[in-house]
Amino acid sequence: MPLKPETLSALNTTEERLTRVLTKDVQEIFSSMVGVEDIMYLPPQMDLTSHFKNCLTAMVGLAGSYSGLVSIHVPWPLAISFTSLMLGMEVTEIDDDVNDAMGEIANMIAGSFKQHLSKGGSDIQLSTPSVVNGSDYTVTSGSNIENITLKLATDEEWFMVSLSLED
Repeated sequence: MPLKPETLSALNTTEERLTRVLTKDVQEIFSSMVGVEDIMYLPPQMDLTSHFKNCLTAMVGLAGSYSGLVSIHVPWPLAISFTSLMLGMEVTEIDDDVNDAMGEIANMIAGSFKQHLSKGGSDIQLSTPSVVNGSDYTVTSGSNIENITLKLATDEEWFMVSLSLED
């Protein structure tokens, strides 16, 4: 379910403003850490998927004044491309380097996002990143979860970044 008005009020923002600042955070991280300057926000035209094929998902848990999960869902070819750019070397398959790179990107995104959830983010702790990938899987966050999902794209392909908060 989308973020509730009460949550947006507690954060002193609107969904549109939060979408803008979270998108900007992701763009800055990809620019500085991966060297990708052309990350574009794609307004969702339907419910975004929780079922993935040939994809990698990196997740970082949030605990404290807000509890939840930050996740990035990236198709395999794009995860390999991002890792190659990040490491400055050719990567040709999903391996530990790709898992580590995507986990680190998820960690940086979570660290950035938590700044918008509280003053300075000091009352929110982050978990160690977890990475899953597979040819066919579903990611669910449970019931009573508020969610904001960004659909983003490069010249190559689209991917998603989600912030899920416990109600």
